[in-house]
Amino acid sequence: MSTPKPGATKAADPKSTPDEQAPLRKQLIALLDGGQAHSTFDETIRDFPTGHRGTVPPNLPYSAWQLLEHLRITQRDILNFSAPPTGGYHPIAWPDDYWPKSPQPPSSNAWDQSITLIRSDLEHFEALINNPSSDLFKPFRWGDGQNLLREALLVADHTSYHLGELVVLRRLLGAWHK
Repeated sequence: MSTPKPGATKAADPKSTPDEQAPLRKQLIALLDGGQAHSTFDETIRDFPTGHRGTVPPNLPYSAWQLLEHLRITQRDILNFSAPPTGGYHPIAWPDDYWPKSPQPPSSNAWDQSITLIRSDLEHFEALINNPSSDLFKPFRWGDGQNLLREALLVADHTSYHLGELVVLRRLLGAWHK
């Protein structure tokens, strides 16, 4: 066994190094899962009446379908920005690519497919956050200084905002039962 040279530091074993960001990771996951200060995603969309998913109430610019799909598209874009797929991150056009044009779901199963994708993308995003090798504070090599912490807070904030809109929309349609 060789002796290190004076002044040399031994490389830390990542398996034995405690994750100093673990408490923050835990709080971010709780924030993303919701329910602390507002309705959760599942509570908000549970039993949303099929007949009201494409209804645009008076004085509102969108339907429940458009809000749900906007949540999916935006969350996917933030996930792709935070962990770019092979070939790198490709931005989408704001606002056109973030909102569906039609207030009506395009098919009878589109609502359920969107929910499945939102849940799946959130699981992937949470796995990225929970990965001890993911430095929450390190700026991405792409972008303008964004980091994983900022993107996690953005997902939580954006989702919370639009879930609140979905709650109001349900109430306006007489479809809120909590």
